Amino acid sequence: MIAARVELTSSAEETEALAADLAAQLRGGEVLLLSGELGAGKTAFVRGLARGLGAPPEEVASPTFVLLTSYEGRLVLHHADLYRLASGEASELGLEELPGANGVLAIEWADRLPEAPWLRVLRVRLEHREGDLRQVTIEPLQDA
Repeated sequence: MIAARVELTSSAEETEALAADLAAQLRGGEVLLLSGELGAGKTAFVRGLARGLGAPPEEVASPTFVLLTSYEGRLVLHHADLYRLASGEASELGLEELPGANGVLAIEWADRLPEAPWLRVLRVRLEHREGDLRQVTIEPLQDA
């Protein structure tokens, strides 16, 4: 089980490194629910997950207009961005069928989901602090 933790990062690179560290603990089937205001580092966190899973981090961009992108690595990283969706529209994407046993699903703007029906869920909150600091809170909600 992944332990809850709170970390401070002072750059996008540190946020990515934290996520890459977390990715090393993922075994498939996990869903990461990312929340935080614009510019808090959600996409940087997903880039770090990609790096930690052996997927090309340089390909990770905010999929605001694509909604869902997948990257091949040790585990398939499915990256969803719900920013442009109203809360009711998210249920039409079929995200509940992801990530599968060989994948990980990272959802930006996860507060737009009506529910989290997965078995292994981590909540990741990214918050602005003074200057360039970000507070990253990782909490297992279910058997993560």
